[in-house]
Amino acid sequence: MRDSRNGTGDAYGLILDAIDSGIYRPGDRLVESELADRFGVSRTPIREALQRLETQSLLVRDGRSLIVASLGHNELAELYVVRAELEGLAARLAARHATLEEVRVLRAMVRDDAALVDDPAALSRSNRRFHRQIHLASHNRFLVRQLGLVHRSMALLATTSLAAQGRGQAALDEHDRIVAAIEASDADAADAALRAHISRAFETRLRLDAARDPEA
Repeated sequence: MRDSRNGTGDAYGLILDAIDSGIYRPGDRLVESELADRFGVSRTPIREALQRLETQSLLVRDGRSLIVASLGHNELAELYVVRAELEGLAARLAARHATLEEVRVLRAMVRDDAALVDDPAALSRSNRRFHRQIHLASHNRFLVRQLGLVHRSMALLATTSLAAQGRGQAALDEHDRIVAAIEASDADAADAALRAHISRAFETRLRLDAARDPEA
């Protein structure tokens, strides 16, 4: 018999991935039996995974049901403030501690992502991998853990800012500057470049939100 803890972990990851990939969007109701059928997992680990996601504020109660949480304007601003601080620190530490191999991987990611500029969904997935690589290059497990929580909350954003006109190429140019600073072991420049990158992403997202029909 499979360890129930592993089953819970599998169910948690499957639901989180489904939220992250847009299968379930903010406001969508998650039904235990439907999730069990979709993922081929028994209802007990699904139930435990839902409780864990609720504890992390990725799901909220709507009566007796659980729905995918959404982020209001103030929550979005708070999330980006924390993200800029932690990501900037990760870039600063990466500039000090990244190995030559890690820098080469980051450089290759920037180069390869040029082929994804016209595919916002694919570029968004690759963008997450790029940032994750910077987190790992910081060589600080506590920071990596906290950034994991922040990026899980980013899954609650229904759209990617990379879908904005011209944002994909601009983001890649910003990634290039971040990697250049890390490669040069310039901690201040890496921190500043990463913070500027997050700031521009936040501004783009605010523009996208402002352009939406308020009645939609």
